[in-house]
Amino acid sequence: MAEFEDDYDEDLLIDFRGVSLVRGGRALVGPLDWQVELDERWVIIGPNGAGKTTLMRLAAAEEHPSTGVARIMGERVGRTDMRDLRTMIGLTSSALAHRIPEEETVGDLVVSASYAVLGRWRETYEEIDFAQAADLLRRLGAAHLADRTWGTLSEGERKRVLVARALMVNPELLLLDEPGAGLDLGGREDLVGYLGELALSPDAPAMVMITHHVEEIPYGFTHALLLDRGAVVAQGLIDDVLTSEHLSAAFGQPIAVDRIDGRFFARRDHSALTRPDRAGRG
Repeated sequence: MAEFEDDYDEDLLIDFRGVSLVRGGRALVGPLDWQVELDERWVIIGPNGAGKTTLMRLAAAEEHPSTGVARIMGERVGRTDMRDLRTMIGLTSSALAHRIPEEETVGDLVVSASYAVLGRWRETYEEIDFAQAADLLRRLGAAHLADRTWGTLSEGERKRVLVARALMVNPELLLLDEPGAGLDLGGREDLVGYLGELALSPDAPAMVMITHHVEEIPYGFTHALLLDRGAVVAQGLIDDVLTSEHLSAAFGQPIAVDRIDGRFFARRDHSALTRPDRAGRG
């Protein structure tokens, strides 16, 4: 990878070249190349075990790659203080959710993101910090939760609070690991609507979102990365990637995909089962 040492674009917030993560002699993801620019909104999609969360952990500077060169916001992972990188990244994930104490109040949980800690300790906050936290909760329809404790929240309420916390740091890069998981239809649509508004805003950070379901992809997302068993099936502009052919290859069965009013919808293509040339692995 020596040829890549000085060959990078400063406008790339994520620049992975030949990157993989290996555990126990098995590649969990990669090797792959992947670049995310300032104004792009990416969705990562694929079946269980595809390597989506592993790739997100690499993008969040929570893991060092086993091979390749990984740069995040111009900094080479492994040659910079990872803590400094993490302060510029907004992240929601189930792993983070599981670390939050049940008695933590929502207001403290959101405002404390400024220091990359969970909850209030000895940090000093200004009125502008509390105002920003309150505004984010309001925009996500969660202002009424500010005084509630984490342990009393529903799954949908928790998702909204975590997105507010991720945005509290005014991130350059927003990483969303399955933000719609566990939500009912109404909760999912509320969240997808908000994320769509955010994606369409020219002032929003670059966004990367993991999902298992194309129906959860908000308006305004521009690119997609489709994974299967750690390898890239397709990546690029979202309309070029999320095709019936590519999804069928990744999920091992014939999948038909439609785009209606800017949203994607997928279903099993039963008609393809009678055509051997279109049938999937399963």
